[in-house]
Amino acid sequence: MAFPAEVLAEQEELVLHLRPHWRTALRPGLLVLLAVVVIAGSWVMLPSTEGGRIAFLVIAAIMLYQGVRYGVAPLVSWRCTHWVLTDERILLQDGVIARERRDLPLNRVNDHVVTQSVLDRVFGTGTLKIDSIGEQAVQLTAVPRAQQVQTLLYEVIEQDRLLRPDDEDEDEPEIPVQRKGLFRKQRR
Repeated sequence: MAFPAEVLAEQEELVLHLRPHWRTALRPGLLVLLAVVVIAGSWVMLPSTEGGRIAFLVIAAIMLYQGVRYGVAPLVSWRCTHWVLTDERILLQDGVIARERRDLPLNRVNDHVVTQSVLDRVFGTGTLKIDSIGEQAVQLTAVPRAQQVQTLLYEVIEQDRLLRPDDEDEDEPEIPVQRKGLFRKQRR
């Protein structure tokens, strides 16, 4: 399922559109294939007696359940997950029937960290954790080309900061507040 372009604002430009890496779809795909092979094998191997047909129906029901639950559902969920980086925000969308869409404005992003295991480095993926102002954190797992995505995210955030400077007046210097505390000598 493609990402809907009508979600973007008029002046907003798409910078990057990602999905989780294909390796996250590998295990569910293999489980679907295994379920099909077991059903086909039981069809061929079991006798054509009434007991064989009952055994085939039981095996087929179990394999269909397992194939749909642990194979097809994660594949569809993987296909419906979108991570979009624009020049104004980061959009995170997932869900098949009930959708969840989350926006993180670039000016609220505090930190972004990439972590990679050995297997992640082999596949060129990683986990990207994005912290923003207000106790909001997002963790994107199996991000393809994670280090390049982090670099691009940094560049887009810096461009956003240059285009939209803070509203603070720099003419008036901030006067530090002096506090009396336990570790400060008080004059008497």
